[in-house]
Amino acid sequence: MSTPPDVKAPLWAEGLDPLSLTQALLRAPSVTPNAHDALEVVARALSEAGYEVHRLPFDSAGPRVPNLYARIGTEGPNLCFAGHVDVVPVGDEAHWTHGPFAGEVADGLLYGRGAVDMKGGLACALAAALRHGKPETGSLSFLVTGDEEGPAIDGTVKVVDWLKARGERLDHCILGEPTNPNALGDMVKIGRRGSLSGTVTVTGKQGHVAYPHLADNPVPRLLRLLNALTAAPLDAGTPHFQPSNLEVVGVQAGTSAYNVIPATAQARFNVRFNDLYSLESLKAEIARRLGTAGEDGHYALAFETGGSDSFLTAPGPFIDILCDAVEQATGRRPEPSTTGGTSDARFIKDLCPVVEFGLVGQTMHQVDEVTPVADLFALADIYGAVITRYFAPRAA
Repeated sequence: MSTPPDVKAPLWAEGLDPLSLTQALLRAPSVTPNAHDALEVVARALSEAGYEVHRLPFDSAGPRVPNLYARIGTEGPNLCFAGHVDVVPVGDEAHWTHGPFAGEVADGLLYGRGAVDMKGGLACALAAALRHGKPETGSLSFLVTGDEEGPAIDGTVKVVDWLKARGERLDHCILGEPTNPNALGDMVKIGRRGSLSGTVTVTGKQGHVAYPHLADNPVPRLLRLLNALTAAPLDAGTPHFQPSNLEVVGVQAGTSAYNVIPATAQARFNVRFNDLYSLESLKAEIARRLGTAGEDGHYALAFETGGSDSFLTAPGPFIDILCDAVEQATGRRPEPSTTGGTSDARFIKDLCPVVEFGLVGQTMHQVDEVTPVADLFALADIYGAVITRYFAPRAA
């Protein structure tokens, strides 16, 4: 086994341990959406273990995106592990100290694009499930996409629709995204804020700056609109969510000339919002605020497609199972959190309660993305303990 001698790996079968599986995934380059080879590593491991594997390619938005759903067992409850094998580009490969697709271990650290986000987490779930085998009662399943780092149009959202159409029931899901800020055991994500993007465009009249009475400068109008939009906080937060925040992310107006009043001015914004709003109620609030600026008839508001609502998996027995397993393995009880950006959990929550727990995320998307090998084995042990506890006989 390629495990460093200072990392204990009892009971793990050669080639099916979390390190070997992560290395196999890292050595199958899969910059989104070209994730076919990496997904085949997952499909082969699950198929050989007796899982029924469904390959689910979709291509409505361009290049064909590979996905899969695999299950062993036919009864409920069905515990699903979800994740993605696609990764972001490596950047300047010359700046990596180890090849981004080499899967090299140095000083107890595993380097590679996707080591943290999130081939490592997926490999840990695979290792735990394969070691456990088919549950005596119930089912284990995997939902894996190649389109999480991309547009997220032909990935998990399409697999969720496919599962709904065939009447497939998931009872609970663990998504192995890198949730821990500093150390394994810090944080479990029990929900996510929603996301909404939009554009405000103001139309004026172009003219010479020396003759402003012959023009209509849209920039002051845009400033008044942005002030109306941002002057007051959206809210103060809720028990499980931090306050919603609206951020102006881009402003564009004018030509390259200093003596020309522009014809249009535009601002782009994004809102990360909590459970006080739905997508529709937030859109209404944004429109209401803009309406107080007194610029009716001079601007247009447009929202981007693909926004997502917030969601929360309420604390309860399933989260307790995960937190107990984490605390037993690490000595830390993870903080339940809804912070951070979006993930594919926003789609899976339409099927079942979903929580996120994975590796430490400090180096995700960076040059020299890296994870301690010891964390891989610890996370696989945590997932294994969750599986055992989840399928333990319930008291009558």
